[in-house]
Amino acid sequence: MLRGCFLMIYLLEIDAYRARMETQIDYWDAHALLEWQVELGVSEAIGETPVNRYEIPAVAPKPAAVAVSDAPPAPVKAPEIDAVDVAQKAVAGVTSIEALCAVLESFELCDLRRGARNIVFQDGIIGARVMVIGDAPNREDDIAGTPFTGTAGALFDKMFGAIDLSRTAQDVAQGLYVTTALPWRPPENRDPSAAEIAMLRPFLLKHIELANPDVIVLMGNWACTAVLGRAGITRLRGSWQTVQGKPALPMVSPHDLLRTPSAKRDAWADLLDLRARLLNLN
Repeated sequence: MLRGCFLMIYLLEIDAYRARMETQIDYWDAHALLEWQVELGVSEAIGETPVNRYEIPAVAPKPAAVAVSDAPPAPVKAPEIDAVDVAQKAVAGVTSIEALCAVLESFELCDLRRGARNIVFQDGIIGARVMVIGDAPNREDDIAGTPFTGTAGALFDKMFGAIDLSRTAQDVAQGLYVTTALPWRPPENRDPSAAEIAMLRPFLLKHIELANPDVIVLMGNWACTAVLGRAGITRLRGSWQTVQGKPALPMVSPHDLLRTPSAKRDAWADLLDLRARLLNLN
């Protein structure tokens, strides 16, 4: 009889427990209920739905598949290339002007080459006493693949012809060797960037070394920037500089003289100074 009373109380408590479980119960209430059931001798937990344990597979269930994003993986950033360092290494073992031209033509890091029709590398007499370095090629130079062409080229030839120098001379003593600070024309004749000048400078300095002239003429602002690292042709013109142990004379370029004819007087003075220097070097 007593056992039946306990069972009745237990069932009533279970119903009360279920009713309370339908609401939120706190930790201490749940703990008290569990202790009370243990005191009653409850040692098994029975579910409301019968389970056939023999139907449970012996193999553990596979872990849930991890969702894979359809988004493409983030691109791996390519290491930055030091174009100046690549250029310096490229020219290190070059021993001839022809080889230098071939190395320059294979230099892929300067985007100027992609918009140019031709490389403008050199003109005139190899071994000439005077090496003239102009600015970047213009449209006419790009088409011809030759520095100082068109109207500016005609003025160039006339200027140096006045002191008996020519890029078509048969004698190296009266000859001119001509190149440009950049071998490719910038699009729309824009100013070259500092990065473009820097990466092409090793080729230009090697060109000077291989040409080995007695005197260098820097015709234009960008020629001075590339060789001397200084800009401002109006301040530099007429003042002798030293490049690789050789005298170098900055001059206004024929392109600028066509735009500013009043500067021709200074250009003539510079040409006379150049002739005097050549006579003194004999």
